[in-house]
Amino acid sequence: MALTVEGGGMSIPGIAKAGAAIGAGLAIIGGGRGIGTIGSSAVESIARQPEAVGSIFQNMIISAALIEGATLFAVVVALLAAL
Repeated sequence: MALTVEGGGMSIPGIAKAGAAIGAGLAIIGGGRGIGTIGSSAVESIARQPEAVGSIFQNMIISAALIEGATLFAVVVALLAAL
């Protein structure tokens, strides 16, 4: 169903694809910022308490994987919404 706005030439599917691209981009930016914050905090924690490096690293990897999974899910949903 291709609806067009008379005189403007903008179509609803085109707007949906642009919205999906913006949504996917925002999800990637948010995920990158979250993983960056985790990495920064982990390095700071290791500098303060070097003997806990194993535990800090393990928690950092788990948290980063959860954020990355949520980001990937958001990108897939945004791109599927454009179809």
